[in-house]
Amino acid sequence: MGWASIKRKRTKKVRIIAGGGGRKPKLSVGQKIILTLVYLRHMTTFQLLGIQFGVSESTANDVFNYWLPILRELLPSSLTGNKTVTVRLVDRF
Repeated sequence: MGWASIKRKRTKKVRIIAGGGGRKPKLSVGQKIILTLVYLRHMTTFQLLGIQFGVSESTANDVFNYWLPILRELLPSSLTGNKTVTVRLVDRF
């Protein structure tokens, strides 16, 4: 038995859960982007966005915070409104 075959036996993983298993996302990528754009346009609460898109308030918040930096790089600043988002978030607290 050579060193290579011993190494292969040691590194071979036994999967308990099949690849691709787990919970499927509730929102598609397109729906996540739309959720972010809806927030930027209407400045609604994440609770309402969650109800509209069928997810929790925290999921709506997570989706927004994930996609906002990406959209800021891709879209003109007039659409993502850096100052407007900051002022509106401060007004809510």
